[in-house]
Amino acid sequence: MKIIVPMAGRGSRLRPHTLTVPKPLIPVAGEPIVHRLVKDIAKVLNQPIEEVAFILGDPAFFGKEVEESLKELAKGLNAKASIYRQDQPLGTGHAIMSAKESLSGPAVVAYADTLIKADFKLDEAADAVIWTKKVDNPEAYGVVNLNEKDEIIELVEKPSSFVSDQAVIGIYYFKDISVLKGKLQEVLEENIMHGGEYQINDGIKKMMADGKVFKTGTVDEWMDCGNKKVTVETNTRMLNFLHSDKEKLVADSVQLNNSKIIEPCYIGENVVLENATIGPHVSIGDNCSVSDSTIKNSLIQTHSEIKNAKLNNAMVGNHARFDGNFTEISIGDYSVLE
Repeated sequence: MKIIVPMAGRGSRLRPHTLTVPKPLIPVAGEPIVHRLVKDIAKVLNQPIEEVAFILGDPAFFGKEVEESLKELAKGLNAKASIYRQDQPLGTGHAIMSAKESLSGPAVVAYADTLIKADFKLDEAADAVIWTKKVDNPEAYGVVNLNEKDEIIELVEKPSSFVSDQAVIGIYYFKDISVLKGKLQEVLEENIMHGGEYQINDGIKKMMADGKVFKTGTVDEWMDCGNKKVTVETNTRMLNFLHSDKEKLVADSVQLNNSKIIEPCYIGENVVLENATIGPHVSIGDNCSVSDSTIKNSLIQTHSEIKNAKLNNAMVGNHARFDGNFTEISIGDYSVLE
Protein backbone atom coordinates (compact mmCIF):
# COMPACT_ATOMS: atom_id res chain seq x y z
CA MET A 1 0.00 0.00 0.00
CA LYS A 2 1.10 3.54 -0.81
CA ILE A 3 -0.03 6.89 0.58
CA ILE A 4 0.05 9.88 -1.78
CA VAL A 5 0.00 13.25 0.02
CA PRO A 6 -0.41 16.45 -2.03
CA MET A 7 0.65 19.36 0.20
CA ALA A 8 1.94 22.03 -2.17
CA GLY A 9 -0.46 24.85 -1.16
CA ARG A 10 0.77 27.81 0.86
CA GLY A 11 -2.20 27.83 3.27
CA SER A 12 -3.26 31.44 2.66
CA ARG A 13 -6.36 31.12 4.89
CA LEU A 14 -4.12 30.41 7.88
CA ARG A 15 -1.84 33.43 7.50
CA PRO A 16 0.20 34.79 9.21
CA HIS A 17 1.06 31.35 10.61
CA THR A 18 1.82 29.95 7.16
CA LEU A 19 4.11 32.75 6.06
CA THR A 20 7.11 30.80 7.33
CA VAL A 21 5.74 27.33 8.12
CA PRO A 22 3.81 25.19 5.59
CA LYS A 23 0.29 24.55 6.88
CA PRO A 24 0.69 20.74 6.99
CA LEU A 25 3.57 21.17 9.44
CA ILE A 26 1.70 23.38 11.90
CA PRO A 27 1.33 21.33 15.10
CA VAL A 28 -2.06 20.37 16.48
CA ALA A 29 -1.96 18.87 19.99
CA GLY A 30 1.82 18.79 19.73
CA GLU A 31 2.23 17.05 16.38
CA PRO A 32 2.27 18.43 12.80
CA ILE A 33 -1.03 18.05 10.92
CA VAL A 34 0.46 15.89 8.14
CA HIS A 35 2.16 13.58 10.66
CA ARG A 36 -1.13 12.95 12.47
CA LEU A 37 -3.01 12.46 9.22
CA VAL A 38 -0.61 9.92 7.71
CA LYS A 39 -0.35 7.96 10.96
CA ASP A 40 -4.14 7.84 11.35
CA ILE A 41 -4.56 6.64 7.74
CA ALA A 42 -1.96 3.94 8.31
CA LYS A 43 -3.88 2.86 11.42
CA VAL A 44 -7.15 2.58 9.46
CA LEU A 45 -5.48 0.64 6.63
CA ASN A 46 -3.93 -1.77 9.13
CA GLN A 47 -1.44 -3.11 6.60
CA PRO A 48 2.20 -2.43 5.73
CA ILE A 49 2.87 0.91 4.04
CA GLU A 50 5.37 0.49 1.22
CA GLU A 51 5.81 4.14 0.26
CA VAL A 52 4.64 7.62 1.23
CA ALA A 53 4.85 10.09 -1.67
CA PHE A 54 4.76 13.76 -0.71
CA ILE A 55 3.99 16.40 -3.34
CA LEU A 56 5.51 19.73 -2.32
CA GLY A 57 5.50 23.21 -3.81
CA ASP A 58 8.16 25.90 -4.11
CA PRO A 59 11.52 24.62 -2.73
CA ALA A 60 12.11 28.08 -1.25
CA PHE A 61 9.14 27.44 1.06
CA PHE A 62 9.09 23.64 1.26
CA GLY A 63 12.84 23.34 1.81
CA LYS A 64 15.27 20.72 3.11
CA GLU A 65 13.99 20.94 6.69
CA VAL A 66 10.48 20.07 5.47
CA GLU A 67 11.83 17.18 3.39
CA GLU A 68 13.74 15.77 6.37
CA SER A 69 10.63 15.97 8.57
CA LEU A 70 8.62 14.04 5.99
CA LYS A 71 11.33 11.42 5.51
CA GLU A 72 11.32 10.82 9.28
CA LEU A 73 7.53 10.45 9.17
CA ALA A 74 7.77 7.75 6.46
CA LYS A 75 10.64 6.05 8.26
CA GLY A 76 8.46 5.74 11.36
CA LEU A 77 6.04 3.67 9.26
CA ASN A 78 8.89 1.56 7.81
CA ALA A 79 8.06 3.08 4.44
CA LYS A 80 10.03 4.67 1.63
CA ALA A 81 9.65 8.47 1.36
CA SER A 82 9.37 9.93 -2.13
CA ILE A 83 9.50 13.71 -2.60
CA TYR A 84 7.93 15.33 -5.65
CA ARG A 85 7.42 18.96 -6.66
CA GLN A 86 4.33 20.55 -8.17
CA ASP A 87 5.90 23.32 -10.20
CA GLN A 88 2.65 25.26 -10.69
CA PRO A 89 -0.52 25.49 -8.55
CA LEU A 90 -2.75 23.88 -11.18
CA GLY A 91 -5.14 21.88 -9.00
CA THR A 92 -5.56 18.53 -7.30
CA GLY A 93 -5.35 16.41 -10.44
CA HIS A 94 -2.17 18.19 -11.55
CA ALA A 95 -0.67 17.71 -8.06
CA ILE A 96 -1.30 13.96 -8.11
CA MET A 97 0.21 13.64 -11.59
CA SER A 98 3.34 15.37 -10.31
CA ALA A 99 3.99 12.07 -8.50
CA LYS A 100 3.25 9.87 -11.53
CA GLU A 101 6.32 7.65 -10.96
CA SER A 102 4.67 6.45 -7.73
CA LEU A 103 1.18 5.97 -9.15
CA SER A 104 0.94 2.18 -9.30
CA GLY A 105 -0.74 -0.50 -7.23
CA PRO A 106 -3.07 0.09 -4.26
CA ALA A 107 -2.84 3.59 -2.83
CA VAL A 108 -4.58 6.19 -0.70
CA VAL A 109 -4.61 9.84 -1.75
CA ALA A 110 -4.98 12.28 1.17
CA TYR A 111 -4.87 16.07 1.23
CA ALA A 112 -2.87 17.34 4.17
CA ASP A 113 -5.20 19.97 5.62
CA THR A 114 -7.59 17.73 7.49
CA LEU A 115 -7.53 15.26 10.38
CA ILE A 116 -9.71 12.21 10.93
CA LYS A 117 -10.81 9.62 13.43
CA ALA A 118 -12.01 6.45 11.76
CA ASP A 119 -12.35 2.71 12.22
CA PHE A 120 -13.57 0.85 9.14
CA LYS A 121 -12.35 -1.78 6.70
CA LEU A 122 -11.78 -1.00 3.05
CA ASP A 123 -14.24 -2.75 0.75
CA GLU A 124 -11.91 -5.01 -1.22
CA ALA A 125 -14.60 -5.63 -3.84
CA ALA A 126 -14.55 -1.96 -4.82
CA ASP A 127 -12.23 -0.42 -7.39
CA ALA A 128 -12.05 2.69 -5.24
CA VAL A 129 -13.29 4.10 -1.94
CA ILE A 130 -14.08 7.74 -1.29
CA TRP A 131 -13.92 8.61 2.40
CA THR A 132 -16.92 10.60 3.58
CA LYS A 133 -18.46 12.12 6.70
CA LYS A 134 -22.14 12.48 7.46
CA VAL A 135 -22.95 16.20 7.72
CA ASP A 136 -25.99 18.23 8.76
CA ASN A 137 -25.68 20.77 5.93
CA PRO A 138 -24.71 18.86 2.77
CA GLU A 139 -25.50 21.87 0.59
CA ALA A 140 -22.22 23.40 1.81
CA TYR A 141 -20.06 20.48 0.64
CA GLY A 142 -19.25 18.21 -2.24
CA VAL A 143 -21.28 15.05 -1.65
CA VAL A 144 -21.62 11.57 -3.14
CA ASN A 145 -24.75 10.27 -4.88
CA LEU A 146 -25.39 6.58 -4.13
CA ASN A 147 -27.42 3.94 -5.96
CA GLU A 148 -29.46 1.13 -4.37
CA LYS A 149 -26.26 -0.93 -3.96
CA ASP A 150 -24.63 1.89 -1.97
CA GLU A 151 -22.23 2.46 -4.86
CA ILE A 152 -21.14 6.00 -5.68
CA ILE A 153 -22.50 6.96 -9.07
CA GLU A 154 -21.93 10.72 -8.98
CA LEU A 155 -20.01 13.50 -7.23
CA VAL A 156 -22.13 16.62 -6.68
CA GLU A 157 -20.62 19.93 -5.57
CA LYS A 158 -22.76 21.95 -3.13
CA PRO A 159 -26.13 20.52 -4.24
CA SER A 160 -29.09 22.91 -4.27
CA SER A 161 -31.45 20.00 -3.53
CA PHE A 162 -30.80 16.95 -1.35
CA VAL A 163 -28.56 14.30 -2.89
CA SER A 164 -27.07 12.69 0.23
CA ASP A 165 -25.61 13.73 3.57
CA GLN A 166 -22.23 12.08 2.89
CA ALA A 167 -19.62 14.81 2.31
CA VAL A 168 -16.34 14.11 0.51
CA ILE A 169 -13.45 14.85 2.90
CA GLY A 170 -10.49 14.63 0.50
CA ILE A 171 -9.20 11.09 1.15
CA TYR A 172 -9.47 8.38 -1.51
CA TYR A 173 -8.44 4.73 -1.89
CA PHE A 174 -7.71 3.16 -5.28
CA LYS A 175 -7.23 -0.57 -5.72
CA ASP A 176 -4.86 0.30 -8.58
CA ILE A 177 -4.01 3.98 -8.73
CA SER A 178 -2.52 3.55 -12.19
CA VAL A 179 -6.12 3.55 -13.46
CA LEU A 180 -6.63 7.03 -12.00
CA LYS A 181 -3.25 8.03 -13.43
CA GLY A 182 -4.43 7.08 -16.92
CA LYS A 183 -7.66 9.02 -16.57
CA LEU A 184 -5.91 12.10 -15.19
CA GLN A 185 -3.51 11.95 -18.14
CA GLU A 186 -6.59 12.14 -20.37
CA VAL A 187 -7.81 15.13 -18.34
CA LEU A 188 -4.49 16.90 -18.92
CA GLU A 189 -4.38 16.04 -22.62
CA GLU A 190 -7.99 17.14 -23.13
CA ASN A 191 -7.31 20.30 -21.10
CA ILE A 192 -10.35 19.75 -18.86
CA MET A 193 -10.10 22.55 -16.31
CA HIS A 194 -12.32 24.17 -13.68
CA GLY A 195 -11.33 27.59 -12.41
CA GLY A 196 -8.04 27.27 -14.24
CA GLU A 197 -7.17 23.98 -12.48
CA TYR A 198 -7.12 20.24 -13.22
CA GLN A 199 -9.19 18.38 -10.64
CA ILE A 200 -9.09 14.81 -9.30
CA ASN A 201 -12.89 14.64 -9.69
CA ASP A 202 -12.61 14.67 -13.48
CA GLY A 203 -10.36 11.61 -13.36
CA ILE A 204 -12.80 9.92 -10.98
CA LYS A 205 -15.74 10.73 -13.26
CA LYS A 206 -13.92 9.09 -16.17
CA MET A 207 -13.35 5.98 -14.04
CA MET A 208 -17.07 5.87 -13.15
CA ALA A 209 -17.96 6.22 -16.83
CA ASP A 210 -15.90 3.07 -17.45
CA GLY A 211 -17.95 1.19 -14.88
CA LYS A 212 -15.44 1.20 -12.01
CA VAL A 213 -17.10 0.52 -8.66
CA PHE A 214 -16.76 3.26 -6.02
CA LYS A 215 -17.85 2.76 -2.40
CA THR A 216 -17.82 5.00 0.67
CA GLY A 217 -15.68 4.69 3.78
CA THR A 218 -17.32 6.75 6.51
CA VAL A 219 -15.12 8.43 9.12
CA ASP A 220 -16.28 9.09 12.67
CA GLU A 221 -14.61 12.50 12.95
CA TRP A 222 -13.47 14.99 10.33
CA MET A 223 -11.48 17.97 11.57
CA ASP A 224 -10.48 20.89 9.37
CA CYS A 225 -7.32 22.95 9.70
CA GLY A 226 -8.14 25.55 7.08
CA ASN A 227 -8.06 28.74 9.13
CA LYS A 228 -7.23 29.97 12.62
CA LYS A 229 -10.71 29.43 14.10
CA VAL A 230 -11.20 25.86 12.92
CA THR A 231 -7.58 24.93 13.69
CA VAL A 232 -8.06 25.99 17.32
CA GLU A 233 -11.31 23.98 17.38
CA THR A 234 -9.52 20.97 15.91
CA ASN A 235 -6.80 21.29 18.55
CA THR A 236 -9.52 21.15 21.22
CA ARG A 237 -11.14 18.06 19.74
CA MET A 238 -7.83 16.28 19.25
CA LEU A 239 -6.80 16.95 22.86
CA ASN A 240 -10.08 15.41 24.03
CA PHE A 241 -9.44 12.28 21.94
CA LEU A 242 -5.87 11.91 23.16
CA HIS A 243 -6.91 12.46 26.77
CA SER A 244 -9.62 9.80 26.45
CA ASP A 245 -6.98 7.44 25.06
CA LYS A 246 -4.86 8.21 28.15
CA GLU A 247 -1.91 9.45 26.10
CA LYS A 248 0.83 11.31 27.95
CA LEU A 249 0.41 14.96 27.01
CA VAL A 250 2.55 16.90 29.50
CA ALA A 251 6.33 16.54 29.27
CA ASP A 252 8.29 15.65 32.40
CA SER A 253 10.55 18.65 31.81
CA VAL A 254 7.75 21.19 32.32
CA GLN A 255 8.50 23.60 35.18
CA LEU A 256 5.45 24.54 37.25
CA ASN A 257 5.95 27.55 39.51
CA ASN A 258 2.77 28.56 41.33
CA SER A 259 0.85 27.36 38.28
CA LYS A 260 -1.80 24.81 37.41
CA ILE A 261 -2.77 22.83 34.32
CA ILE A 262 -6.44 22.09 33.69
CA GLU A 263 -6.65 18.96 31.50
CA PRO A 264 -6.67 18.20 28.70
CA CYS A 265 -3.59 20.14 27.58
CA TYR A 266 -0.48 19.38 25.59
CA ILE A 267 2.64 20.94 27.13
CA GLY A 268 5.93 20.32 25.31
CA GLU A 269 9.51 19.96 26.47
CA ASN A 270 11.26 22.63 28.56
CA VAL A 271 8.18 24.80 29.01
CA VAL A 272 8.23 27.15 32.01
CA LEU A 273 4.93 28.13 33.64
CA GLU A 274 4.99 30.79 36.34
CA ASN A 275 1.91 32.23 38.05
CA ALA A 276 -0.13 30.77 35.23
CA THR A 277 -3.35 28.84 34.75
CA ILE A 278 -3.30 26.76 31.58
CA GLY A 279 -6.30 24.99 30.14
CA PRO A 280 -8.47 23.38 29.33
CA HIS A 281 -7.71 22.69 25.66
CA VAL A 282 -4.35 24.39 25.33
CA SER A 283 -1.32 23.20 23.34
CA ILE A 284 2.05 24.77 24.12
CA GLY A 285 5.09 23.78 22.08
CA ASP A 286 8.66 23.19 23.20
CA ASN A 287 10.78 25.87 24.88
CA CYS A 288 7.97 28.33 25.64
CA SER A 289 7.54 30.40 28.77
CA VAL A 290 4.23 31.64 30.19
CA SER A 291 4.01 33.94 33.19
CA ASP A 292 1.25 35.87 35.00
CA SER A 293 -1.25 34.57 32.47
CA THR A 294 -4.46 32.61 32.02
CA ILE A 295 -4.79 30.66 28.78
CA LYS A 296 -7.57 28.38 27.56
CA ASN A 297 -8.76 26.98 24.21
CA SER A 298 -5.55 28.10 22.51
CA LEU A 299 -2.63 26.86 20.45
CA ILE A 300 0.89 28.21 21.01
CA GLN A 301 3.76 26.89 18.95
CA THR A 302 7.45 26.81 19.96
CA HIS A 303 10.04 29.18 21.49
CA SER A 304 7.43 31.81 22.39
CA GLU A 305 7.03 34.01 25.46
CA ILE A 306 3.63 34.95 26.89
CA LYS A 307 3.18 37.21 29.89
CA ASN A 308 0.45 39.34 31.49
CA ALA A 309 -2.07 37.72 29.18
CA LYS A 310 -5.61 36.44 29.33
CA LEU A 311 -6.05 34.38 26.19
CA ASN A 312 -9.01 32.45 24.84
CA ASN A 313 -9.37 31.03 21.30
CA ALA A 314 -5.88 32.29 20.51
CA MET A 315 -3.24 31.01 18.12
CA VAL A 316 0.37 32.11 18.58
CA GLY A 317 3.21 31.16 16.26
CA ASN A 318 6.88 30.34 16.78
CA HIS A 319 9.43 32.74 18.31
CA ALA A 320 6.67 35.20 19.27
CA ARG A 321 6.62 37.52 22.31
CA PHE A 322 3.29 38.68 23.64
CA ASP A 323 2.60 40.97 26.58
CA GLY A 324 -0.95 42.18 26.88
CA ASN A 325 -4.52 41.58 27.82
CA PHE A 326 -6.20 40.71 24.53
CA THR A 327 -8.60 37.74 24.52
CA GLU A 328 -8.81 36.71 20.84
CA ILE A 329 -5.62 36.99 18.81
CA SER A 330 -3.77 35.39 15.90
CA ILE A 331 -0.05 36.10 16.00
CA GLY A 332 2.34 34.81 13.35
CA ASP A 333 5.93 33.67 13.57
CA TYR A 334 8.52 36.14 14.88
CA SER A 335 5.82 38.70 15.82
CA VAL A 336 6.31 40.94 18.86
CA LEU A 337 3.50 42.50 20.92
CA GLU A 338 4.72 44.21 24.07
